[in-house]
Amino acid sequence: MTDRRTIVFFPEGAFGPTNNCVGIGDVLRRRGHRVVFIVEESFAGTLEAKGFEERLMRLAPPPAEPEVPGQFWIDFIRDTAPVFRKSTFEQISEFIQPTWQALIDGAKYVDPRLVEIIDELAPDVIVEDNVVCFPALPASGRPWVRILSCNPAELKDELVPPFSSGLPTADRSEWSAFRAEYRRAHTDMWADFDAFVRERGAPGLADGELGQEFIHESPWLNLYVYPAEADYERARPLGPTWHRLDSSVRATDGTWELPEHLRGGPGKLVYLSLGSLGSADVALMQRLVDMLATSGHRVIVSKGPLADQIRLHDNMTGGQFLPQPAILPRVDLVITHGGNNTVTECFHFGKPMIVLPLFWDQVDNAQRVEETGFGRRFAAYDVTQDELLGAADALLADGALRARLEGISARLQAAPGTIRAADLIERVANTGQPVVRGLAVA
Repeated sequence: MTDRRTIVFFPEGAFGPTNNCVGIGDVLRRRGHRVVFIVEESFAGTLEAKGFEERLMRLAPPPAEPEVPGQFWIDFIRDTAPVFRKSTFEQISEFIQPTWQALIDGAKYVDPRLVEIIDELAPDVIVEDNVVCFPALPASGRPWVRILSCNPAELKDELVPPFSSGLPTADRSEWSAFRAEYRRAHTDMWADFDAFVRERGAPGLADGELGQEFIHESPWLNLYVYPAEADYERARPLGPTWHRLDSSVRATDGTWELPEHLRGGPGKLVYLSLGSLGSADVALMQRLVDMLATSGHRVIVSKGPLADQIRLHDNMTGGQFLPQPAILPRVDLVITHGGNNTVTECFHFGKPMIVLPLFWDQVDNAQRVEETGFGRRFAAYDVTQDELLGAADALLADGALRARLEGISARLQAAPGTIRAADLIERVANTGQPVVRGLAVA
C-alpha cells in the first residue's frame, strides 16, 4: 500500500450523495487511509457506525427540536410537494430556484466551519459530492475532487437537454425557452452567490451561453456516475479531468432476506422506492402501494422516513430504510423515483425500471431510461393503475430487454466504479497532480 493519506469526504446532506461517497470511502479505508466525513449534525454517528471518522457541521442555525438525519430536506420536500404535480417549466421558479436558494444559504452559513475543519485535518485531498459551491474547498489551496452523482445533463452541452427539464434529446423545440426561463429565474441569485464565492477567496463561477454554473470544475479530478449505454452524446467532449464511472455501488449495507411469507410465492419480485425524500409524500406512496396490491406480484417497499404512516398489503414487505444494494440483485423489476443512485444501481444489477419522477434530475433520468429503452416513464401523481401494472407486466415479459440488461450488468460488475474512483482519488492524494483522462492510473 502507498503511504497513509488523509482523505476527507464532504457529501450533500442527503442519503443519495452520502451513500455514494460511503461506497468509495470504504474502499479507501480498507486500503489503510484515514477517511473522514464532514456531515450535518443530524447524521452524527451514522458514518462512525460504518468505520469512518466524522466532523460535524450545520447548514443552518440549530432548531428548537432534535432532528433526524436529513430532516431539513425531508421538511423542505414535504412542504413543496404540491409543485411536483406541475410541469418542469413551472417548477423552475416554484421549486428549482427556491431549492438553489436553500443550498446557497447553507453554503454561506457553513463556510467558516468548513475552513476550521480543513485547517484542523490538513487533508491530502477533499472529495465533495455537491451541486453547489462551498468556497472553503477551492480557497483552501488543497487538492479537491468533485463527484457529480446527478444525471450528467448537469454538464451542459449543445446536444444535451437542459438539466431538470426532462425534455427529450430528439426534440429540441422547447430547449431554448426552458434555458431562457431558467436564466431569468436565477440570474440575481447567481450574481449574489458569485460575489460571495469570490469574497471567500474562491474563483468566480462560470456563466456560459447555455447557462450559469453554481459549482466549479475541479482542476484535479472530476467524476460522474452514469453507464455508457445511457449516457448522452455531446457536441464537445468534457474537460480532460472528467472521468465517467459507469456505476458506483457501495458494499457496506450487509445482507437482506426475503420474509418467509413471500418466498416461493406467485408472481415476480418488484421493488418500490421513491427515495428518502420522495417517500415523505405519504399519500403518493400509499396510492402506489394500493395499486400494486392487485398486481399479482410480490412487492418490497422502501417506506422512507414516515414509514409508520404507510400501510402494506399481504403481498408485500418493507421497512423505513432498506439495504438497497442487497435487495436489487434479488428482484425482477424496480419502480423508482429516478434518483441517480437507484438508476445506476439498476443498470449495475441489470434491472428494468418504471420511473415516476418528482423533481430535479429525476425527470432527466426518467426521460433517459424511456428513450434508451430500459424502462418506462410516467407522471408520479397521474399514472393510472392500468398504466402502472400494464408496464410492469410488459417489462417483466421482455426477454430481449432482460438479455440486454444482463450484458450491461456483467460489464459493470466486472469493473466496479467504487474501485476505479478510489484509484483516481488515491492518485490525487499521493501526487497532488491532476488526473487526465486516458492516462493509466498507477
